[in-house]
Amino acid sequence: MEEETKITAAPAAEEKPAENRGYEPHGSVGAPRPGDRKDGSHRGRPSERRGGRGGFRREGDDLQERVVAINRVSKTVQGGKHVRFSALAVVGDGKGSYGFATAKSGEVPDAIKKALEKARKSMVKLEIVKGDTIAHDTVGCFGSTKVVLKPATPGTGVVAGGPVRAILELAGVKNVVSKVYGSRAPINVIRATDAGLRAVKSYDKVMVLRGKKTEEEIRARKAPKAAPAPKGDE
Repeated sequence: MEEETKITAAPAAEEKPAENRGYEPHGSVGAPRPGDRKDGSHRGRPSERRGGRGGFRREGDDLQERVVAINRVSKTVQGGKHVRFSALAVVGDGKGSYGFATAKSGEVPDAIKKALEKARKSMVKLEIVKGDTIAHDTVGCFGSTKVVLKPATPGTGVVAGGPVRAILELAGVKNVVSKVYGSRAPINVIRATDAGLRAVKSYDKVMVLRGKKTEEEIRARKAPKAAPAPKGDE
């Protein structure tokens, strides 16, 4: 009886031949996935390739990333045209540190990755004053581009567009008014904005330049005060 049961149960297990099985969703057991190799390895899946559509993520890194512009660069050489892509990216932690860079590559994801790597290595520190704004008016120039930045009251927001907004938001400035004059090329606008932010001086630095205070007095004021010694039992 047991042998008859096994014989009758065998055809029920083979409902669908393996070679005629259609493509199944990734959640199903034993379903083939794009990029799977015959030896069982999963190297080369589209979601696990270098670059990918999901961007470039780093574990334990709280920097925000933003791609400002991607440009197609073509160079005519003997035998045809050599096409490459240029990416302009900005990174920042939202607490006063920011960086930007541009890079080229034959593929867009590789160009973005190279630009982000370069931007992380060229971080600049900006002091943000009360109200999440800059300390004073400043003007940044690069080439024929001029960017004017003015502090604003809380609730104003970032009154800027395109590249200026990207670098200010990632730097952590939340209330500022800006105006761009001259060339509107993204890389020129960002470089002019960076020049203006670098020219912003803190209150302590201005006091030292005017001779009102010395660096020793500023360090003494910022130094943490020592805790009072506990009184002994009388």
